[in-house]
Amino acid sequence: MPDQALEKIQLILENVCDPEIPVLTIRDLGILRDVRWAAPGVPEVVITPTYSGCPAMSMIEVNIRAALQEEGIDNVTITTVLQPAWTTDWISAEGREKLRAFGIAPPVSASLDKKALQGGRHAIQCPICGSDNTEMISQFGSTSCKSLFRCLDCLEAFDYFKCH
Repeated sequence: MPDQALEKIQLILENVCDPEIPVLTIRDLGILRDVRWAAPGVPEVVITPTYSGCPAMSMIEVNIRAALQEEGIDNVTITTVLQPAWTTDWISAEGREKLRAFGIAPPVSASLDKKALQGGRHAIQCPICGSDNTEMISQFGSTSCKSLFRCLDCLEAFDYFKCH
């Protein structure tokens, strides 16, 4: 029975969305780390922020509590862990496709994106037309975890989810 209760909680949390990118769930983003027992009868939801100081984390906690309360689960512990640090590699394949469909370029693999640190050009594919002929407009996009890019073919601006 206890394992079924944790499975139920996991299913409920599958519908909790990120407040900054509502097409992604906390599972898609990889910030939902674990659901386990904190104490007998008290579930613990373990989450990791996309970066320390992420302003969305308090809202995510509120949304987790609300989703569980709607299903009659009132007593829950939510624990934020910082180690290991979240990485964009934790975004699911489905999450990456949701980002692209929403018009946000998903992060390239962390190991592929490091050339920009040495003055190289980011090779970011436009989520609108698919062109690789893009340029960074600003290191900062609509939220701290995104950069602003422009496609030089279709001329559309788009956010790129920063790799970290």
